Amino acid sequence: MQPILSQQELLSSTHFCVIVPTYNNQKTLKRVLDSIVDFTQNIIIVNDGSTDETSEILKQYSQFTQIHHPKNIGKGRALRNGFRKAIEMNFEYAITIDSDGQHFAADIPNFIAEIQREPNSLLIGSRNMTQENVPKKSSFGNKFSNFWFQFETGIKLDDTQSGFRLYPLQLLPKRFYTNKFEFEIEVIVRSAWKGIVVKNIPIEILYDPAERVSHFRPFKDFTRISILNTVLVLNALLYIKPRNFFRKAKKKGFKKFFLEDILESGDSNFKKSAAIALGVFIGISPFWGFQTILLLFFATIFKLNKVIAYMASNVSFPPFIPFVIYGSLKMGSFFVSGDAPLILDSSITLDDIQKNATQYIVGSLILASVLALSSGLLSYLLLTIFSSKNKPNIK
Repeated sequence: MQPILSQQELLSSTHFCVIVPTYNNQKTLKRVLDSIVDFTQNIIIVNDGSTDETSEILKQYSQFTQIHHPKNIGKGRALRNGFRKAIEMNFEYAITIDSDGQHFAADIPNFIAEIQREPNSLLIGSRNMTQENVPKKSSFGNKFSNFWFQFETGIKLDDTQSGFRLYPLQLLPKRFYTNKFEFEIEVIVRSAWKGIVVKNIPIEILYDPAERVSHFRPFKDFTRISILNTVLVLNALLYIKPRNFFRKAKKKGFKKFFLEDILESGDSNFKKSAAIALGVFIGISPFWGFQTILLLFFATIFKLNKVIAYMASNVSFPPFIPFVIYGSLKMGSFFVSGDAPLILDSSITLDDIQKNATQYIVGSLILASVLALSSGLLSYLLLTIFSSKNKPNIK
């Protein structure tokens, strides 16, 4: 049994600093800094081009490391510069806390206690967004961010926008691409992709409308965040998720992976069959260039096995494409008249398909539906038979 450490012993057992980015928070800055001093003297203040009394206030704290930006360049850049300085000073972890007064430094020991239990994690303070005075737009923005974070990483969090966090400095990505508020999304998504554990811990918050100053610009910053999420989603669908799939399969062995993670997954035979049907439908449908995105989107919506669906979608694997195209055109010819007769040989060209575009689109959707239904039913029968054969006989 490990000995119970006092608060001071706990804090001194971890080599951490606190980074305080600030921009025009003269009403609350001094109170925030004074509260942090009760827990550590390792403080890095990043003044991001404040135009109020911030510079005068910071003269009272010359014992702390300070970074002053000549002009405001964004919270993301302020945090990045704070991280760089913390790494230069050989800190292992950095806790970031906003200077608007909504966070309580008294929660710092909770971050340190959690990192002792699970080292090298990235911890995000989870706020109670239902309490009094929390702006509705903040609650909506947090839910919006939580949804896309889960879609991009597979990790479910209650709060992805809190600025009260603990970062494992040496494990973070070496390069970042954003400078404003959206940086706090980029850093947690890309950290999760690196295999860093990202999790919430509960914290207290104070929303005082009379003191709190928000620099979030609804249109500009929401647009930046939306663009970032678009890039992250595409990266997740086209690279991260396939990469993780093959890494897991290679590590476990493809045969063992197939038997344990796919055939023996916790899904019912019906859901496995539905995943196969979805994959076949998307693979044959005329959604070239968007098939993977649509596949993973619908698999997520209907909670189907993404691996099974992705494998089934390879019905449109390059060697099969001529047969899929011809079958679609042939099927469409029964419902839509074409401009030219069809012959399955090397003479089929993209020009032929363009001339019969309506025939191809209608035919591919019908063919996709028929083959998806057929493959789903056949898969269900085979899986049911396979499952019954593998059940132990109890006498």
